[in-house]
Amino acid sequence: MTYDVIVAGLGGMGSAAAFHLARRGARVLGLERFDIGHSLGSSHGLTRIIRLAYHEGAHYVPLLRRAYENWREAERLFGERLLFVTGSIDAGPEGSRVVQGALRSCVAHDLPHEVLDPGELARRFPGYALPAGFQAVYQPDGGFVASERAIIAHITLAQAAGAELHARERVLGWEPVGEGVRVRTERASYAARRLIFAAGAWVGQFVPALAGQAVPERQVLGWFQPAEPALFEPPRFPVFNLIGADGHWYGTPVWGMPGVKIGRYHHRHQTIDPDDRVRGCDAEDEAVLRTCLRRYFPKADGPVLRLAACIFTNLPDGHFVIDRLPGLPQVVVASPCSGHGYKFCSVVGEILTDLALQGGSRFDLEPFRLERDRLRQNCQKG
Repeated sequence: MTYDVIVAGLGGMGSAAAFHLARRGARVLGLERFDIGHSLGSSHGLTRIIRLAYHEGAHYVPLLRRAYENWREAERLFGERLLFVTGSIDAGPEGSRVVQGALRSCVAHDLPHEVLDPGELARRFPGYALPAGFQAVYQPDGGFVASERAIIAHITLAQAAGAELHARERVLGWEPVGEGVRVRTERASYAARRLIFAAGAWVGQFVPALAGQAVPERQVLGWFQPAEPALFEPPRFPVFNLIGADGHWYGTPVWGMPGVKIGRYHHRHQTIDPDDRVRGCDAEDEAVLRTCLRRYFPKADGPVLRLAACIFTNLPDGHFVIDRLPGLPQVVVASPCSGHGYKFCSVVGEILTDLALQGGSRFDLEPFRLERDRLRQNCQKG
């Protein structure tokens, strides 16, 4: 049997692609090397932030608007709420890149927003205690996606639409065959017209252009018991991105377990081999996260309830790759997304489907090309 599309990797991006492909009537084979909904990649930890005031670049906002629509559609079809709106805070010293970037996106796309000083922010949302000289951009549409449940939703919907999905089947290699591909796994060999790689931290093993470019990094998330839990529950505690001299922090309100969730980008600057399964958490991980609580959220600086490690896989310029392989248009790649990609899964799955079935997308994908200048230059230096 020849499939229309094989999807390698069934995490956030791959599960969404499998759903959109099957929904359009494609014969889909999805391959996942671990369990469905495993905790060895980048998508576990209960929640992932979604926000429109995107400091990383205003060009992301059209994708985000479509992502919101697609998350709501997935909710409707699955019969379970997946996206929770709390509002979002982007904060830092006046003039910082997070504040200015969020404002640029709000202005460029006419997003409702307010700029709050620390006193105004604390009066509105008493869990926050930012220092003098900081600013906060409040955007009311931000919130979080139930990331683990959303993968289950996309997998369930893909199966209902006819997708064939295999867990615990590792891809060993692939090769182009005419205008199609052949994929070899631990169990069998499969032929398809198109191949989508959504292999997360393992993508460099299959896409040579990303080997050494997509760098896996150990990331730790922590949940802490607030002294006043009601201050850190939706809607009284918006999700946040916050930059200071001590790092770039992010967090979500109490949901799914009794603790406020905190993380820091580039947690301890530990690059890892994604096949190394030893990812336990220790006292130093907790100490890093408590820095944020003590300085900015002292009412949440209570007992630690849970620590969990995951992987962020970073590209040199901090953006994504969503592209067809140069010279091999039958192969589509969705890179790990530099620590800020999960919120886009619902729309990236749609885009990957468009690229595989139609060869293009209605969205501007120029910023996400595999051969863009900043990636090409870094590859030449390497």
